[in-house]
Amino acid sequence: MNSHALFTRKPPHKLFFFAAIPGAVSMLASALYQLVDGIFVGQFLGETAFAALNLAMPFVIINFALADLIGVGSSVPISVALGKKEDEKANQIFTCACLMIVGTGILMGILLYALAPLFMMAMGAEGAFAEYAVQYLRVYAICSPVTTIVFAMDNYLRICGKVGVSMFLNILMSVLSAGLEFLFLFVLEWGIAGAALGTCLGMCVCALAALVPFFCGRMQLRFRRPRFRLSMIREIVACGSPNFLNNIAGRITSILMNFLLVRLGTASGIGGEAAVSIYGILMYVEGFIQPLLYGTCDSLQPAVGCNWGAGKYSRVRAIERYCFAGSAVISLLSVFVILLFPSQIASLFMEEADAAFAGEAVLALRLFAFTYVTRWFSFAAQSYMLAVEKPLAASMISVSTALVFPVLLIAALWPLGLRGLWLNFAGTAVLSGILSLFVLLRFHREMKRRIAAQERVDSEDRYAVHEENR
Repeated sequence: MNSHALFTRKPPHKLFFFAAIPGAVSMLASALYQLVDGIFVGQFLGETAFAALNLAMPFVIINFALADLIGVGSSVPISVALGKKEDEKANQIFTCACLMIVGTGILMGILLYALAPLFMMAMGAEGAFAEYAVQYLRVYAICSPVTTIVFAMDNYLRICGKVGVSMFLNILMSVLSAGLEFLFLFVLEWGIAGAALGTCLGMCVCALAALVPFFCGRMQLRFRRPRFRLSMIREIVACGSPNFLNNIAGRITSILMNFLLVRLGTASGIGGEAAVSIYGILMYVEGFIQPLLYGTCDSLQPAVGCNWGAGKYSRVRAIERYCFAGSAVISLLSVFVILLFPSQIASLFMEEADAAFAGEAVLALRLFAFTYVTRWFSFAAQSYMLAVEKPLAASMISVSTALVFPVLLIAALWPLGLRGLWLNFAGTAVLSGILSLFVLLRFHREMKRRIAAQERVDSEDRYAVHEENR
């Protein structure tokens, strides 16, 4: 069964288990190497190196965000083109997108390598704290031309119906990255640069492995002689903008938070590095939960896009119900786990931390847990809007969630000091949920009109067939 038949004919509940479960497992495996990265650095290299990693990470993610802009942005029109059975158009978008990702990776790698010291200086980091952050960021910059395509290939594999291959490569990437990082840190003692190199080498291997079946012509998507068109690039950028803006806005917020944490941590008595480290723990927890949500929703985007392109609007809604339900289950389970085991989660990263650090980390985690009471709703709504070619609505949700609401709440909760920063996440999730509800209610009216129009067409077609048979 090709991907078009798979996405348009398989019953929605079976499609959910076929795509979303492996997709969530795949993203979980992808998240594990990031979690292991933080644990290894915190346990083997100590608090300063762990804080430096978290100081550099927003800049690393900004680099990947540009590749994600192209990867996700091309996936939506590719899926819609396949739904319309325009295979050659899909192949052209795929080919051009891959070349754009590699080119962007080269350019961003050069910029990040050259500007890394200036970035850390602007953040207020000094001495070993700044030096470790520069080393970590520069390794990612050198590997950027190869590593940045790895997540886009994950999307393309799923579009081709190769969910199992995508899951296997993500698991392989986690195992390779963790193994190499352990070797470089514990055995060879290469320091924080070794931690970054281990992760990057794991990504490189899996990116190249993912490209092989496409180069061999064994996938539904095939490389063609590229023909870049301005309309194609605009479409890719428009569809990728919600994810890109979410990533960029989120990293701007992280940079702002780190800037404030260095100062508020010192004022509160636990120290700037300690405050950045606690924020880093929260980001690692989010980095574990969010890929599960992303895997559940994103793995069904090709199916939603394909059915949207084919005009099967009732089927689109049926698939999305499973997206929202799966996201809700994951989020609410996460709330209970974080509330039940905050000290154990904190000790994964800083086992020998002092009492003040441990107490603040536990409080931060407990406040952070309430984020996921409502976070699932805006996450699933953003994914839905993106899959049905509503980039403006998706961008509005993503930018508000990642930047607008957090910055507004920083100002509103400023009198609470560090507690206000920890509460920021839950407050943002509530506001994002309200905004998403308004977006979905407006879109629901459009869907009703589309479904009614489609039913009229189907009824007229059945009547015409009936008359011919008479």
